[in-house]
Amino acid sequence: MKAAFVRAMDALYLILVAIAGFCLVVMTVIIPIGVYFRYVLNSALAWPEPAATIMMIYFSFLGGAAVYRANVHIAMVAIVNNVPANVRQLMLWAAHLCMTATTLFMLIYGYHLVGITWNQVIADFPWLRVGWTYLPIPLCGLFTLLFIFERIWVGEPPADSIMFSDQPTGGVE
Repeated sequence: MKAAFVRAMDALYLILVAIAGFCLVVMTVIIPIGVYFRYVLNSALAWPEPAATIMMIYFSFLGGAAVYRANVHIAMVAIVNNVPANVRQLMLWAAHLCMTATTLFMLIYGYHLVGITWNQVIADFPWLRVGWTYLPIPLCGLFTLLFIFERIWVGEPPADSIMFSDQPTGGVE
């Protein structure tokens, strides 16, 4: 059961990284297009800036959940690394509780925010509902909650996890 759950979390992690990477590439492409049209052609386009903002929202929230699982987020470890093991374990449990509260807040109130804004549209994209732009908030809460559950139930992802496939394996020759 645990192995299946870890495989599912590996798959979710890969999907989140792929979406975040896609959003980053799209932002990198459309911002120069907007700059080129505005300053070279003197004909500003309305869509690049809001599109890049939407991509940044998805990149930040979904990528943030993936970063949490990979344990490469910004963390204050100076204190944690310099306390006795039993105090360190207590501090880590407190961090899990705080993260769980944060993700539940994001999940519950993010869901309500999406619902409240679902019938509104974005001016530059009349076909796109505002709720879609807020959807990463509850999704990030859900995905991070799953990753917290994984860390508590299973522990850190194993060394053969897909997360570590980009790590160097040997020295430079």
